Amino acid sequence: MKLIAIETPKSTEDAAYLDQMYRLRARVFADRLAWNVSRSNGRERNQFDEFEPTYILALSDRDNDVVIGCARLLPAIGPTMLEQVFPQLLSAGRLDTHPSMIESSRFCVDTAYPREAGEGALHDVTFGMFAGILEWSLHQGYREIATATDVLFERILRRAGWPMKRLGRPIMINETMSVAGILPVSRENFERLRPQSYRSAFSPRRQSAAA
Repeated sequence: MKLIAIETPKSTEDAAYLDQMYRLRARVFADRLAWNVSRSNGRERNQFDEFEPTYILALSDRDNDVVIGCARLLPAIGPTMLEQVFPQLLSAGRLDTHPSMIESSRFCVDTAYPREAGEGALHDVTFGMFAGILEWSLHQGYREIATATDVLFERILRRAGWPMKRLGRPIMINETMSVAGILPVSRENFERLRPQSYRSAFSPRRQSAAA
């Protein structure tokens, strides 16, 4: 699989990838998980897609670059889902942000996508997405990832060797036991989680001339 990052789409190819991503989100969050999300014409998106996020996408090597995983990243010092939508998950009612923190939301993987031979209990694409988020964050100088998820996914992170530090107690939200937490960004975590099939198209952030 190949991991890419898209901010503002710069080509028809980028726009097509994002359209696939919105469709995948609708299939996962609206159809499979039955979340109360905004869906239109088979696509899921909300107001946080208007804040110029970076999208991390996993592309299939076998099916002409089909999007098989995605996540949305926004600087935590700006508008975040945690503070504006899920403040009840934060013990202090707010997120203690800093410039080296980013929020990850709308993480999902196409679980219907065929697995490669030899994969373990966790889907290879899930590990690829973890590694993609970590690698991009490392290139951009982020040290922490804030996120809201459910306790089942929290266990997946723990099983993968990337445990989350909780920011509050779990709370039932729309029939989902939800929890917020912080994930550490490190080269060691990236190397441990990166699957054998992993490739990426990320590059380090450019430094200003005055740096």
